[in-house]
Amino acid sequence: MMERDLPEGLSADRLPEHVAFIMDGNGRWAKKRVMNRVKGHEKGAGAVRQVVETCTKFGIPYLTLYAFSTENWQRPKKEVDALMGLLTRFLRNERKKLVKNGVRLTAIGEIDRLPEEVRHELDLTMEETRSNARLTLCLALSYGSRSEMVAMVQKIAEGVKEGRIDAASVDEEMVSQHLFTREIPDPDLVIRTSGEMRLSNFLLWQSAYSEIFFTDTLWPDFTESEFASILKDYQGRERRFGKVLQP
Repeated sequence: MMERDLPEGLSADRLPEHVAFIMDGNGRWAKKRVMNRVKGHEKGAGAVRQVVETCTKFGIPYLTLYAFSTENWQRPKKEVDALMGLLTRFLRNERKKLVKNGVRLTAIGEIDRLPEEVRHELDLTMEETRSNARLTLCLALSYGSRSEMVAMVQKIAEGVKEGRIDAASVDEEMVSQHLFTREIPDPDLVIRTSGEMRLSNFLLWQSAYSEIFFTDTLWPDFTESEFASILKDYQGRERRFGKVLQP
């Protein structure tokens, strides 16, 4: 049994298995303080550390963070380069802590598009943490749900063409097994910060029956206490998965 350290009012047996975050608001956080956008991303890295620590503390086994989307490549080169540098330093600096705290790192997305230095640090961290089992931290990097689904269709179509897959056998389970997320469960709860109310091409298939929570808090200001409050809200919801609950 995983040891949990829960705040009052939070039930251990109704926690989500998988929480996914759309980490939004770094740029606006910096703009409010008349700072460069990169400063907002640097501050946001602190919120990442805190959320990872909170999940290990509460006993939530899966956490996915939308760290860099396929659309983010269209941002100014200076900002993209700064983000890649920040990611490289984060992986390098946090590796020992992830190992110590039992966190296994994985990644989804078009990883081959990332700079070589980022991929090197990512591979090292995933290798050194692969035996950890307390928390699986999944970074969505160069990720877009639509491109993920296009790749899934292409893989299945190739299997049908080669005779390895019977077209009539294609079902939801087969689709799921051809997505980037095939090794992790669908998210029970998706949280987006900064007040925007959209999924922005994030886990569209996987979030079909996820509970969704939008908060006005900018990502760098997101705290453990707000996370706990959202989890309490989640525990008060009835998850019906399209069914009518019987009285």
